[in-house]
Amino acid sequence: MVRDARTRTLTLVDDLDDHQLFMPKSPIVNPYLWELGHLTYFYEAFLLRLLEDREPLIKDGNDLYNSFEVDHDDRWNLPLPTRTGTLEYMQRVYDLALARLEKGDPGPQETYLYLLAVLHEDMHGEASMYMRQTLAYPEPQLLTSSEPVLSGPWPGDAEIAGGTFQLGSTPDQPFVFDNEKWAHPVEVPPFKIAKAPVTNTEYAAFVEDGGYLEYQLWSYQGKKWLAKSGLQHPIYWCRGGLGWLRRHYDTMVHLEVNAPVVHLTYYEAEAYCRWAGRRLPTEAEWELAATAVPGSESWTKRRYPWGDENPGPEHANLDARYGGCVDVAAFPKGDSAYGCRQMMGNVWEWTATPFYPFPGYLVDYPYVEYSAPWFGYPKVLKGGAWATRSRLARPTYRNFFPHVRNDTFAGFRTCAI
Repeated sequence: MVRDARTRTLTLVDDLDDHQLFMPKSPIVNPYLWELGHLTYFYEAFLLRLLEDREPLIKDGNDLYNSFEVDHDDRWNLPLPTRTGTLEYMQRVYDLALARLEKGDPGPQETYLYLLAVLHEDMHGEASMYMRQTLAYPEPQLLTSSEPVLSGPWPGDAEIAGGTFQLGSTPDQPFVFDNEKWAHPVEVPPFKIAKAPVTNTEYAAFVEDGGYLEYQLWSYQGKKWLAKSGLQHPIYWCRGGLGWLRRHYDTMVHLEVNAPVVHLTYYEAEAYCRWAGRRLPTEAEWELAATAVPGSESWTKRRYPWGDENPGPEHANLDARYGGCVDVAAFPKGDSAYGCRQMMGNVWEWTATPFYPFPGYLVDYPYVEYSAPWFGYPKVLKGGAWATRSRLARPTYRNFFPHVRNDTFAGFRTCAI
């Protein structure tokens, strides 16, 4: 996993020139050069220096790369190493991390720290892909399938009886983050949830009906965002002579009619739901629909929608296999027990649930800043996107973004009112 994560990281930046690695200041994304140093510093600080009595490998590394010590706007003003110096730092830390593993099987603490570092790098790998989209850089040079997955829509709702559901992760999972601990009972009333995420076609109907101009559809905060953004459609859409186009990295493509709508804020998802007479699912509803087995008195819970088998190419659009979103009816082998499709992969899905800790939450050492500073404002997103690594994605994983983020690979599915 260490080798695989690092190969992916380097592939995502190999084709970028020095100017692209340190682009002009952005309110949304970090300089790539800083990102590379940061994820490497994470291995050094949260793995090597915790397991070994070792001096820092780079002078003032904490003042350069600790994301909670260096404000976003200051990351363009730091005395960062050059591209060559950054790559040399990455190689030194990588070699030391592999050398420890070559000594023998790691124990529980060491295993946890390695997984933490790898999954952190995976998160930044996904961020690197949506950073390239934000900056209109070329599509990353990953080995992806050239065959489009054309399978159509997947309409209708799954009807779920409700009951007492165990929301969250259990200790038998190989790795969990602190905000997933631990599974606890929640009462979920009966509900109906869409079998698939909202498609581009469905969302285009909202846009063409003047949804961005009908202020009564938007919350107070949504109106403020809408006025500030000036948008009248999703951020990367534009009108073409033959219909809607969208920008895919640095290229304009025809809008894929049956793919899920993506790059939406929470406010856009919320407004669409009001227009459609629907609502966003709660986190508990979403996770229940993804993992519960109907007809079980104790609500037997699967590790993944399809069962306990690890994600494979037949289950979900993960690991950037197709370089983007696919039709919402694809991957029937990944269905949940209720027939909900693509609850893993394709797009992260906004829920109506604010990001708060579960009962009995305790900060996980050593990454004490992972969740605690963010509680209260972001919304929970579930399921993983096409660029998410399959070793990270699982139904109990809680992603969280501020309402205004539309640079990420986020879409949504709806519930009946």
